[in-house]
Amino acid sequence: MNPPRDPEVQALLDRQAIQDVLTRYCRGADRADVALIADAYHPDATEDHGGTYSGPAAAYVEQMAAILPRAGLMNHMTTNVLIELDGDVARVESYILTFARMKKAGEKFDTLTLARAVDRFERRGGVWKIAARRLVWEWNHEMPFAETWGRGLIAPDPSVLVRGKKAPDDLVYQAAKAD
Repeated sequence: MNPPRDPEVQALLDRQAIQDVLTRYCRGADRADVALIADAYHPDATEDHGGTYSGPAAAYVEQMAAILPRAGLMNHMTTNVLIELDGDVARVESYILTFARMKKAGEKFDTLTLARAVDRFERRGGVWKIAARRLVWEWNHEMPFAETWGRGLIAPDPSVLVRGKKAPDDLVYQAAKAD
């Protein structure tokens, strides 16, 4: 049997485990890797997506499974993560900044959105996952589509750029196969 860890060290490990769940969730959304999103939640978790969905997280994940593979370019960044630990429960607030390339009525546009996730994480069987999530929308900004790669300064010929893709075609999945 392992000796108990120093409480401060355990708190650091718990915080990192929670941060990893949040980061994998964002990768799941961006790469349409629904298994990563599903793995962020406990089986009986709830999701309140700030007015767009409220109910079992498993049903929310099913909706995402239908939408994400055909969705355009998306990048979710989680930041300003505040974790308040209380034994096997943690109250977690994180900011989620999302860039998405969208198309409506034949018109492409870019959208930048900030939301906050207010989560209750629980450690069950030694594993931290979301037990309840509530999303709060902060703001949204839309821009006309314009991709010039810094007016050619970043990439004069953008056709040579390695671009992000959905799972399993994205570089991160290819690199894992090569290991």
